[in-house]
Amino acid sequence: MKKVVVRFAPSPTGFLHIGGLRTALFNWLWARKNKGKFILRIEDTDQGRLVEGAVDNIKEALQWYGLDFDEGPILQSERLELYKKYADELLEKGSAYQCFCSAERLAEVRKVQEVNKQATKYDGLCRSLSKEDVTQKIKAGDSHVLRLKVPQDGSTSFDDLVYGKITVANANIDDQVLLKSDGWPTYHLANVVDDHDMAVTHVIRAEEWLPSTPKHIILYQMMDWPLPVFSHLPMVLGPDKTKLSKRHGAVAALEYKKLGYLPEAVLNFIALLGWNPKIEKEIFSIKELISEFDLSKVNKASAIFNIEKLDWMNGQYIKNLELDQLLNMSKNFLEIKKEDKLFFSKVVRLHQDRLKKIKEIVEIANHYLVASYKYDPKILVPKSGSPEETIIILGLIITKLKTVDQKDFDQDDRLKNIFEEFIQEKELTNKSVLWPLRVAITGLEKSPGVFEMMSALGKQKALQHLEEGLKKLQKG
Repeated sequence: MKKVVVRFAPSPTGFLHIGGLRTALFNWLWARKNKGKFILRIEDTDQGRLVEGAVDNIKEALQWYGLDFDEGPILQSERLELYKKYADELLEKGSAYQCFCSAERLAEVRKVQEVNKQATKYDGLCRSLSKEDVTQKIKAGDSHVLRLKVPQDGSTSFDDLVYGKITVANANIDDQVLLKSDGWPTYHLANVVDDHDMAVTHVIRAEEWLPSTPKHIILYQMMDWPLPVFSHLPMVLGPDKTKLSKRHGAVAALEYKKLGYLPEAVLNFIALLGWNPKIEKEIFSIKELISEFDLSKVNKASAIFNIEKLDWMNGQYIKNLELDQLLNMSKNFLEIKKEDKLFFSKVVRLHQDRLKKIKEIVEIANHYLVASYKYDPKILVPKSGSPEETIIILGLIITKLKTVDQKDFDQDDRLKNIFEEFIQEKELTNKSVLWPLRVAITGLEKSPGVFEMMSALGKQKALQHLEEGLKKLQKG
C-alpha cells in the first residue's frame, strides 16, 4: 500500500483562521492515523495579496496546537522554474495556449455573459490563433497569459470521499489561466504540480475548492499523472447559518491562546465540525482523535460553529488540569507574587470547575484583591429574611469570628464545624446565617463554598468583608 502523504497548503494572505486550522487538523490526523507524512506548503504565488507576518503566524499557530509537520514549510515562490517547466510541456503538447486578450475585453465578455444569464468563462477567442499569429504577437511584445485548453466535448468525473461521484460537462469548465502575464503560476497550476511532485496521496481541503477540482483533474490527465484521492470538507458557518465571522466568536487561530483556551480543547471542538465519530462521546484526547478519525465519517452538511459549545468544552479540559498546571498557565494572564501564591492556589482551585477560559482567572483575582466589593446590599438578605434580621445576624457572625483562631482558617472543615455549632447555639437557620456570610465573604450571589473562601482569604480579610457588608446593609 502506498504511503499516505497529505499537505496543508495555506495562502499567506492573512493569519490562520479557524476553518484553515480545521483543514490542517484533518490532514494531520489522517497522516498520523496512517503513519504517513504531513507537509506544510505555503502557496504564496499571489504576491500582491501577501500579508506581512502571515507565514510566521501559520507556523506559530501549528506549533501551539501541536500539529507538527514532517516537511516544510515549502514556499511556492521558490519553485517557479518547476512550474515553468511543466507549463512549457503543456504548451508543447497542445494542452495549453497563449491568450492575448486584454483585461478590458475579458471584462466586456463577462458583462455580456452576465446580461444573458450565461456561465461566466473565457470565450476561447485565442484558442484558434495560428502559430504565426502567436509568434508575431510575442515578437511585438504583446502581454499574454497561458491558458489550459479544456476539451470542448465530453465530461470530467471524479470520486470525492465526502461528496461522492461528481461529473461536470467540459463545456462548463473554464480555460483556466495557468501562467500569468508576469510568468508567475496561478494557484491551479502550482497546486497540481506540487501535489504530484510531493507524491500527495490525499487532497483534503475546503469545500470552496470543489468547483476547481475538474480543472485539476484535466491537468492530471494531460500530464498522465495518477490522481490523488479528493476529500472536500464542508463549510463552517455561524449558528445563524451565515458566513463565519468574529461576531460568532470566530477569531484567528492563535487568538484563542490569548483568550485563555487550551489547544487540546480547540482541536477537540473543531474536529467535531463536520466529522461525526458515530459514538456517544464528545471529549477526545489527541490519541483518541487519531485512532477514531476517518475521512469516510466527514459529513456533507455545513458545520455550525457554536462559541458556547467551545466554552463548555474548554471548561471540561480546565477541570481536568492539575492545580499546578492551571496556576502555571495563568501566569500568561496574571503576575502572581510569591507571597500570594498560596492564596491564589486556593482561590483558583475553588473556581476551577467554573472556569470556561483561563483568562477568567484575571477577573477572579481582581475581584478578590479589592479592599471592598461592589454589590447591591439587598443581595445580603435571604429570600425569606429581612434587612433588620440580617443586620443582627451579621453582627453576631462578626462577634463570633473575632474569637476564632487564625489556625482554624487553615482548615475549612474546622470553620464549617464552628459555624454549625454557632447556628445551633443561637437557634438560627442555615440559610439565615450562611447566605449573608457567603455574599459578604465573596461579594457574589453565586460563588464557591464559603468556608473554603474564608480559608483562602484568612481571618483579617474575612472580617474586613463582613464588616463592610454590615455597613452596606445598615446604610440601606
